[in-house]
Amino acid sequence: MRAAGTGAPAPASPAHTSPTPSGTPSAGAAKPLAGRVVAIDPGHNAHNFQHTAEINKPVKVGNGTKECDTTGTSTDGGYAEADFNLDVAHRLRALLTAQGAKVVLTHDGDRPWGPCVTDRAETGNRTKADVALSIHADGAPVGRRGFHVILPGRVDEGGADNGPIVAPSRRLGEDLRDAFQRVTGSARSNYIGRGTGLDTRTDLGGLNLSTVPKVFIECGNMRDPKDAALLTSAKWRQKAALGMAEGIDRYLE
Repeated sequence: MRAAGTGAPAPASPAHTSPTPSGTPSAGAAKPLAGRVVAIDPGHNAHNFQHTAEINKPVKVGNGTKECDTTGTSTDGGYAEADFNLDVAHRLRALLTAQGAKVVLTHDGDRPWGPCVTDRAETGNRTKADVALSIHADGAPVGRRGFHVILPGRVDEGGADNGPIVAPSRRLGEDLRDAFQRVTGSARSNYIGRGTGLDTRTDLGGLNLSTVPKVFIECGNMRDPKDAALLTSAKWRQKAALGMAEGIDRYLE
Protein backbone atom coordinates (compact mmCIF):
# COMPACT_ATOMS: atom_id res chain seq x y z
CA MET A 1 0.00 0.00 0.00
CA ARG A 2 2.90 2.36 0.66
CA ALA A 3 3.96 4.56 -2.23
CA ALA A 4 6.95 3.23 -4.13
CA GLY A 5 8.16 6.59 -5.44
CA THR A 6 6.58 8.52 -8.27
CA GLY A 7 9.54 8.60 -10.62
CA ALA A 8 10.11 4.87 -10.90
CA PRO A 9 9.80 3.08 -14.24
CA ALA A 10 6.74 0.98 -14.81
CA PRO A 11 7.25 -2.34 -12.98
CA ALA A 12 7.07 -5.56 -14.92
CA SER A 13 4.40 -8.02 -13.93
CA PRO A 14 4.51 -11.81 -13.89
CA ALA A 15 2.17 -13.52 -16.29
CA HIS A 16 -1.36 -13.46 -14.98
CA THR A 17 -3.32 -16.65 -14.84
CA SER A 18 -7.00 -16.29 -15.66
CA PRO A 19 -9.15 -16.44 -12.54
CA THR A 20 -10.89 -19.72 -12.02
CA PRO A 21 -13.91 -19.91 -9.75
CA SER A 22 -12.68 -22.84 -7.68
CA GLY A 23 -14.84 -23.34 -4.63
CA THR A 24 -17.90 -21.80 -6.30
CA PRO A 25 -21.32 -23.45 -6.53
CA SER A 26 -21.82 -25.99 -9.28
CA ALA A 27 -24.21 -25.37 -12.14
CA GLY A 28 -27.81 -25.43 -10.97
CA ALA A 29 -26.90 -24.96 -7.30
CA ALA A 30 -28.55 -22.25 -5.25
CA LYS A 31 -26.71 -18.94 -5.42
CA PRO A 32 -26.40 -17.66 -1.85
CA LEU A 33 -25.39 -14.12 -2.80
CA ALA A 34 -28.22 -13.48 -5.26
CA GLY A 35 -29.45 -9.92 -4.81
CA ARG A 36 -26.30 -8.82 -2.97
CA VAL A 37 -24.00 -6.04 -4.19
CA VAL A 38 -20.27 -6.14 -3.48
CA ALA A 39 -17.95 -3.22 -4.31
CA ILE A 40 -14.32 -4.21 -4.88
CA ASP A 41 -11.60 -1.58 -4.92
CA PRO A 42 -8.29 -2.73 -6.48
CA GLY A 43 -5.94 -0.30 -4.74
CA HIS A 44 -3.83 2.16 -6.78
CA ASN A 45 -3.30 2.07 -10.54
CA ALA A 46 -0.30 0.71 -12.42
CA HIS A 47 0.00 3.97 -14.39
CA ASN A 48 -0.20 6.37 -11.44
CA PHE A 49 3.54 7.03 -11.51
CA GLN A 50 3.09 8.62 -14.95
CA HIS A 51 0.50 11.07 -13.60
CA THR A 52 2.05 12.58 -10.51
CA ALA A 53 0.30 15.95 -10.86
CA GLU A 54 -3.10 14.30 -10.98
CA ILE A 55 -2.61 11.83 -8.15
CA ASN A 56 -0.92 14.35 -5.85
CA LYS A 57 -3.88 16.73 -6.00
CA PRO A 58 -5.36 16.98 -2.47
CA VAL A 59 -8.92 15.82 -1.87
CA LYS A 60 -11.08 16.26 1.22
CA VAL A 61 -11.58 13.16 3.36
CA GLY A 62 -13.60 14.61 6.21
CA ASN A 63 -10.98 15.09 8.89
CA GLY A 64 -8.42 16.63 6.55
CA THR A 65 -7.02 16.17 3.08
CA LYS A 66 -5.15 13.34 1.37
CA GLU A 67 -3.53 12.82 -2.01
CA CYS A 68 -6.03 11.84 -4.70
CA ASP A 69 -4.20 8.51 -4.99
CA THR A 70 -0.71 7.03 -4.59
CA THR A 71 1.54 4.76 -6.62
CA GLY A 72 1.56 1.84 -4.21
CA THR A 73 4.58 -0.39 -3.72
CA SER A 74 6.17 -3.35 -5.52
CA THR A 75 8.28 -6.43 -4.91
CA ASP A 76 12.04 -6.24 -5.34
CA GLY A 77 11.47 -8.15 -8.58
CA GLY A 78 9.26 -5.38 -9.96
CA TYR A 79 5.77 -6.86 -9.46
CA ALA A 80 3.60 -3.82 -8.83
CA GLU A 81 1.11 -3.77 -6.01
CA ALA A 82 -1.45 -2.27 -8.39
CA ASP A 83 -1.15 -5.32 -10.65
CA PHE A 84 -1.47 -7.67 -7.68
CA ASN A 85 -4.55 -5.83 -6.43
CA LEU A 86 -6.29 -5.93 -9.79
CA ASP A 87 -5.48 -9.59 -10.37
CA VAL A 88 -6.93 -10.61 -7.00
CA ALA A 89 -9.94 -8.36 -7.62
CA HIS A 90 -10.65 -10.20 -10.87
CA ARG A 91 -10.40 -13.55 -9.11
CA LEU A 92 -12.67 -12.40 -6.31
CA ARG A 93 -15.18 -11.01 -8.80
CA ALA A 94 -15.35 -14.39 -10.55
CA LEU A 95 -15.98 -16.19 -7.25
CA LEU A 96 -18.65 -13.78 -6.02
CA THR A 97 -20.41 -13.55 -9.40
CA ALA A 98 -20.64 -17.35 -9.50
CA GLN A 99 -22.48 -17.15 -6.18
CA GLY A 100 -25.00 -14.67 -7.60
CA ALA A 101 -23.61 -11.37 -6.36
CA LYS A 102 -23.55 -8.20 -8.43
CA VAL A 103 -19.93 -7.05 -8.31
CA VAL A 104 -18.81 -3.51 -9.09
CA LEU A 105 -15.16 -2.48 -9.37
CA THR A 106 -13.90 1.02 -8.68
CA HIS A 107 -11.74 0.61 -11.78
CA ASP A 108 -10.79 -2.25 -14.07
CA GLY A 109 -7.37 -1.27 -15.36
CA ASP A 110 -9.16 0.92 -17.89
CA ARG A 111 -8.05 4.33 -16.61
CA PRO A 112 -4.80 6.24 -17.15
CA TRP A 113 -4.61 7.01 -13.41
CA GLY A 114 -6.65 6.86 -10.22
CA PRO A 115 -9.48 7.06 -9.44
CA CYS A 116 -9.17 9.36 -6.44
CA VAL A 117 -9.90 7.91 -3.01
CA THR A 118 -13.08 9.98 -2.89
CA ASP A 119 -14.38 8.34 -6.06
CA ARG A 120 -13.40 4.91 -4.78
CA ALA A 121 -15.57 5.44 -1.71
CA GLU A 122 -18.38 6.84 -3.82
CA THR A 123 -18.56 3.66 -5.93
CA GLY A 124 -19.73 1.65 -2.94
CA ASN A 125 -21.99 4.43 -1.71
CA ARG A 126 -23.65 5.04 -5.07
CA THR A 127 -24.37 1.36 -5.68
CA LYS A 128 -25.60 0.87 -2.09
CA ALA A 129 -23.22 -2.06 -1.76
CA ASP A 130 -23.83 -4.58 1.00
CA VAL A 131 -20.05 -4.84 1.37
CA ALA A 132 -17.07 -2.85 0.09
CA LEU A 133 -13.51 -4.18 0.14
CA SER A 134 -10.29 -2.43 -0.84
CA ILE A 135 -7.49 -4.84 -1.81
CA HIS A 136 -3.85 -3.95 -1.10
CA ALA A 137 -0.41 -5.30 -0.24
CA ASP A 138 2.00 -3.52 2.08
CA GLY A 139 5.49 -2.11 1.58
CA ALA A 140 7.18 -2.51 4.96
CA PRO A 141 10.81 -3.38 5.83
CA VAL A 142 12.09 -6.94 5.37
CA GLY A 143 11.11 -9.24 8.23
CA ARG A 144 7.74 -7.68 8.73
CA ARG A 145 5.35 -10.31 7.46
CA GLY A 146 1.73 -11.37 7.37
CA PHE A 147 -1.62 -9.82 6.53
CA HIS A 148 -3.92 -7.43 8.33
CA VAL A 149 -7.35 -5.92 7.85
CA ILE A 150 -7.87 -2.17 8.28
CA LEU A 151 -11.09 -1.07 9.96
CA PRO A 152 -12.66 2.40 9.87
CA GLY A 153 -12.37 4.53 12.97
CA ARG A 154 -15.10 7.03 13.79
CA VAL A 155 -15.00 10.21 11.68
CA ASP A 156 -17.69 12.88 11.94
CA GLU A 157 -16.42 16.12 10.50
CA GLY A 158 -15.87 17.91 7.24
CA GLY A 159 -18.97 16.38 5.68
CA ALA A 160 -17.95 12.81 6.52
CA ASP A 161 -19.96 10.69 8.96
CA ASN A 162 -19.07 7.02 8.95
CA GLY A 163 -20.52 6.31 12.39
CA PRO A 164 -23.25 3.95 11.16
CA ILE A 165 -20.73 1.68 9.39
CA VAL A 166 -18.06 1.40 12.08
CA ALA A 167 -19.60 -1.54 13.97
CA PRO A 168 -20.68 -3.59 10.91
CA SER A 169 -17.29 -2.93 9.30
CA ARG A 170 -15.60 -4.45 12.36
CA ARG A 171 -17.75 -7.57 12.00
CA LEU A 172 -16.87 -7.70 8.31
CA GLY A 173 -13.20 -7.31 9.15
CA GLU A 174 -13.24 -10.10 11.71
CA ASP A 175 -15.02 -12.48 9.33
CA LEU A 176 -12.62 -11.56 6.53
CA ARG A 177 -9.56 -12.00 8.76
CA ASP A 178 -10.64 -15.43 9.97
CA ALA A 179 -11.51 -16.76 6.52
CA PHE A 180 -8.39 -15.32 4.87
CA GLN A 181 -6.14 -16.88 7.48
CA ARG A 182 -7.88 -20.25 7.26
CA VAL A 183 -7.85 -20.48 3.46
CA THR A 184 -4.41 -19.04 2.69
CA GLY A 185 -2.58 -20.35 5.74
CA SER A 186 -0.95 -16.92 6.11
CA ALA A 187 -0.16 -15.58 9.55
CA ARG A 188 -1.55 -12.37 10.96
CA SER A 189 0.79 -9.40 10.73
CA ASN A 190 3.75 -9.48 13.08
CA TYR A 191 4.14 -5.68 12.97
CA ILE A 192 0.60 -4.22 12.96
CA GLY A 193 -2.37 -5.11 15.13
CA ARG A 194 -0.50 -6.81 18.01
CA GLY A 195 -1.43 -10.25 16.77
CA THR A 196 -5.10 -9.45 16.11
CA GLY A 197 -4.70 -9.00 12.36
CA LEU A 198 -6.80 -5.85 12.72
CA ASP A 199 -5.86 -2.15 12.58
CA THR A 200 -8.22 0.79 13.05
CA ARG A 201 -7.47 3.99 11.13
CA THR A 202 -9.07 7.38 10.58
CA ASP A 203 -6.67 8.66 7.91
CA LEU A 204 -7.97 6.73 4.90
CA GLY A 205 -10.47 8.55 2.72
CA GLY A 206 -11.90 5.30 1.40
CA LEU A 207 -13.04 4.43 4.93
CA ASN A 208 -13.84 7.92 6.20
CA LEU A 209 -16.19 8.65 3.33
CA SER A 210 -17.88 5.27 3.08
CA THR A 211 -21.57 4.96 3.93
CA VAL A 212 -21.55 1.17 3.48
CA PRO A 213 -19.62 -1.44 5.53
CA LYS A 214 -16.07 -1.34 4.24
CA VAL A 215 -12.57 -2.54 5.12
CA PHE A 216 -9.13 -2.67 3.55
CA ILE A 217 -7.02 -5.83 3.46
CA GLU A 218 -3.22 -5.75 3.27
CA CYS A 219 -2.52 -9.24 1.96
CA GLY A 220 1.17 -9.34 2.82
CA ASN A 221 4.40 -7.37 2.63
CA MET A 222 5.71 -7.05 -0.92
CA ARG A 223 9.13 -5.95 0.32
CA ASP A 224 9.75 -9.13 2.29
CA PRO A 225 11.08 -11.99 0.10
CA LYS A 226 9.03 -14.70 1.83
CA ASP A 227 5.76 -12.76 1.55
CA ALA A 228 6.67 -11.70 -1.99
CA ALA A 229 7.00 -15.36 -3.00
CA LEU A 230 3.37 -15.82 -2.02
CA LEU A 231 2.06 -12.63 -3.57
CA THR A 232 3.67 -13.42 -6.93
CA SER A 233 2.17 -16.92 -7.01
CA ALA A 234 -1.00 -17.26 -9.09
CA LYS A 235 -1.99 -20.29 -7.01
CA TRP A 236 -1.71 -18.29 -3.78
CA ARG A 237 -3.59 -15.32 -5.26
CA GLN A 238 -6.47 -17.67 -6.02
CA LYS A 239 -6.42 -18.78 -2.39
CA ALA A 240 -6.38 -15.14 -1.31
CA ALA A 241 -9.45 -14.42 -3.42
CA LEU A 242 -11.21 -17.50 -2.06
CA GLY A 243 -10.44 -16.45 1.50
CA MET A 244 -11.91 -13.02 0.81
CA ALA A 245 -15.00 -14.56 -0.79
CA GLU A 246 -15.57 -16.85 2.18
CA GLY A 247 -15.18 -13.94 4.59
CA ILE A 248 -17.75 -11.92 2.67
CA ASP A 249 -20.06 -14.95 2.55
CA ARG A 250 -19.82 -15.32 6.31
CA TYR A 251 -20.55 -11.65 6.93
CA LEU A 252 -23.57 -11.67 4.63
CA GLU A 253 -25.11 -14.83 6.11
